[in-house]
Amino acid sequence: MYDTILVPTDGSDVAETAVDHALDLAERYGATVDALYVVDIDAMEVSLGTEQIDRLRAGRFHEMDEVRERAEAATGYVAAAGAERGVEVVEHVRAGVPHRVIADYVEDHDVDLVVMGSHGRSGVRRALLGSVTERVLRSTKRPVLVVDARADDE
Repeated sequence: MYDTILVPTDGSDVAETAVDHALDLAERYGATVDALYVVDIDAMEVSLGTEQIDRLRAGRFHEMDEVRERAEAATGYVAAAGAERGVEVVEHVRAGVPHRVIADYVEDHDVDLVVMGSHGRSGVRRALLGSVTERVLRSTKRPVLVVDARADDE
């Protein structure tokens, strides 16, 4: 049923809530997990100069220590958790608008399932802040499992 499961991650607690679910499914179905960190260029443009943004767009993350370290920590968490469970995890880093990069990745890599964490915001907070998860749901026709980060608090 599932051969490739994508877990987009930014290294946050919310993203990490989805990792266990993705790994459980990968174990059950013998699937590979792709851990994807997306460098949000729009969010970084405010604090970075033109030369650094050009590096990001060109995929030259290795030249930017802080960005590389954040990406490696986020995808490395997934890889380490997968290794403990005997699940193959492939780490990827891309730059762009997160929901678009994720949707493109899903299509380009024939992903069977996307597993994402969500803050569980609703109403005005969601409308004002937006939601990468919600935008991914609208941008792909593949199944998306949304793991509510608030479930651990109950």
